[in-house]
Amino acid sequence: MSSIIGNNIRLSVFGESHSDAIGCVIDGLPAGTRLDFEKIEKEMGRRAPGKDRTSTPRKEDDIPRIISGVLNGTTTGAPLAVIIENNNTKSGDYANIMKVPRPSHSDYPAYVKFGGNNDVRGGGHFSARLTAPIVFAGAVAKQILGEKGIFVGAHIKKIGSVCDEQFDFNNISSELLSSLTSKSFSVIDESTEAKMREEIEKYRLEGNSVGGEIECAVIGIPVGVGGNIFDTVEGRISSFVFGVPAVKGIQFGLGFDFASQNGKAVNDEYEIKDKKVCLVSNNNGGVLGGMTNGAPIVFSVAMKPTPSIALPQRSVNLETMENEELVIKGRHDPCVAVRAVSVIEAAAALAILDLIS
Repeated sequence: MSSIIGNNIRLSVFGESHSDAIGCVIDGLPAGTRLDFEKIEKEMGRRAPGKDRTSTPRKEDDIPRIISGVLNGTTTGAPLAVIIENNNTKSGDYANIMKVPRPSHSDYPAYVKFGGNNDVRGGGHFSARLTAPIVFAGAVAKQILGEKGIFVGAHIKKIGSVCDEQFDFNNISSELLSSLTSKSFSVIDESTEAKMREEIEKYRLEGNSVGGEIECAVIGIPVGVGGNIFDTVEGRISSFVFGVPAVKGIQFGLGFDFASQNGKAVNDEYEIKDKKVCLVSNNNGGVLGGMTNGAPIVFSVAMKPTPSIALPQRSVNLETMENEELVIKGRHDPCVAVRAVSVIEAAAALAILDLIS
């Protein structure tokens, strides 16, 4: 198992959902960056569980404790290590999952790969709980990028059948991204929040869950970052994003909608504005030939419904090798997309910082 990612900025994530603590080590950060810990805590708060009925009732403070790499609030250039304690675990809720794997969860392949030694409590090392240190690392990356005039933000594009406004691919301001990152329920059109909450509540009351889509943007990145073939911007961002549990798809710009279009309709033409080369449209999401083209990077990710639902499901008993009905206990998000917005932002920020470092 590898829990390390990055070429120039290397992130290592450790811990399990019900271990004493989780955390990460970030290697390669520049020395001399003064961190705004209030902003970091706000980022952590956006992802933190237990705030309302759209998330798991498990409550964790998610207060990061830095143990190396920062002195007097400033990065030293040494590896930055942080731990986040787990204080609200109920491991007994997962006793039956030790032998009866959850449908659409990592339980069964992990059982086979690790010979039954994997920690299934709360999902163990496969749990979305591990996204807390990713958000911490992303919050640090955002501050470094901000000093370079690069900004990252995202919103809930869709939950079930309810949709938010989409980004205007070619006109995304830092003010808009800042507004989105200040919200616990990140939507562009604030009138959609109530509708999305109703959609989530409908499935929660059924003992079910619902999927969603998150749209993310990066602005201020210069032209020519990235490369072709196996070093593309899309590939590097995707590798970070697919480290987020429940992500099952990603597209840049129009993505799969390109398949039903013609070249004249969707080609991103050029024009001169203020003596600079600009794009008339940004259907490619800011990337051409694997390289940034100066327009905002825009991508969206599909988040599957939470596998752990209260409704009975068909499974198997790995000890008796017989079919068995599974009823899942524990505390789970009825929709992971709400709290995942800050995680997708973090993944994007880390990928971009890795690319430009």
